[in-house]
Amino acid sequence: MTKIKSLKDVKALSPKAKILLGAGLFVLVAAAGLVVKSLTAKSAGTGPRMGTVAVEIAPVSEGTIRDLGLFSGTLVPKSQFVVAPKVSGKLKKLYVDIGDRLSDGQLIAQLEDEEYQQAVLQAEADLNVAKANLEEARSALELAKKELERSESLYTKGILSNAQIDAARAQANAQDSKYKVAVAQVSNREAALEAARVRLSYTRITATWDKGNSARFVGERFAYEGALLSSNSQIISVLELEPITAVIYATDKEYFRIKPGQEVAVSSTAFPGRVFQGAVTRVAPMLQEASRQARVEIDIRNDEAVLKPGMFINVEIEFARRERAKLVPFSALVQRGGRQGVFLADPNALTAAFTPVTVGIVEGELAEVLEPADFAGFAVVLGQHLLQDGMGILLPEKTPAPAKAKPAAAVPAGR
Repeated sequence: MTKIKSLKDVKALSPKAKILLGAGLFVLVAAAGLVVKSLTAKSAGTGPRMGTVAVEIAPVSEGTIRDLGLFSGTLVPKSQFVVAPKVSGKLKKLYVDIGDRLSDGQLIAQLEDEEYQQAVLQAEADLNVAKANLEEARSALELAKKELERSESLYTKGILSNAQIDAARAQANAQDSKYKVAVAQVSNREAALEAARVRLSYTRITATWDKGNSARFVGERFAYEGALLSSNSQIISVLELEPITAVIYATDKEYFRIKPGQEVAVSSTAFPGRVFQGAVTRVAPMLQEASRQARVEIDIRNDEAVLKPGMFINVEIEFARRERAKLVPFSALVQRGGRQGVFLADPNALTAAFTPVTVGIVEGELAEVLEPADFAGFAVVLGQHLLQDGMGILLPEKTPAPAKAKPAAAVPAGR
């Protein structure tokens, strides 16, 4: 190893050795500079953890926050059924069309009924014949009874033989049987007449229902005048739109929090800024295996019938509400050392301190702070991801003053 004692020794070195010597000297100078800079920073009270970050802050506020479940779904009729004829025939007249309002028992269509009227006339004629036969049988029975009474009187006097009295009794019994048959025939013809009249009434097609709102609407038309219909051929569909039903699907996370009777707010992009009132009516007792979701039905007031089946809707279900909650912007929440917290700024000292917090309800851009109980001050909402505990901060010229947050929008009446 060559020892360097003077500049003469340096000049005597080979080119390669000179390069290595220069590199070594550069590293030594750089290391010395870093040591000096570190010592200077420590003496000045600054350093890598005590740098300065430009931030924005917002006051910790107090207000109302809600735990909301947000869902999307579609509207379906509260009830729906199809009107169809019970007998076949040609559609002679259709009195309603799509969108028409219906009342219970309203006549909506008429089939050609000549054949059914003729059947009624035939049944009436058959009934008249049966009644005439009944009268004839009644007269014959009365005559047979009188003959039997006379024969029994003569038999007691010994004038008639046993054979003669037996013949008289048999004749009376035969006439009684014929009378009973005639009575049965009259009943049969009366039933046939009533059936013919019922079939005739089926040519007048009405829309009837037992439950729900007294007013319905024609949803679809499936036949036109002149069409030859068979029994059960669809003519129109009838919808109940007040109330109307919203259908949503909930995962197991929300499923157990939804209960019948919970009030909801429903909105649609078709009516910006308008909220419709509703309530949960039915919750399916099972989750569908394919989607792991459960069907939930909500009845919505639809007095003006502006909501229509098939519309896309958004649903808010309020699970909880807290008044006078301590609130910070959700953006203020950060993770440090595996803990969630907020950097609280000291506008006077221009420093930021990390404060671990327990978060409660999150609604939109606001988060509720449950702990610590004395949580207050200014939260760093911009630049917080560059901060470490105790770092210096730079604030805009105008620093916000502490203020209470505006309460959450009041829930409309009926929710």
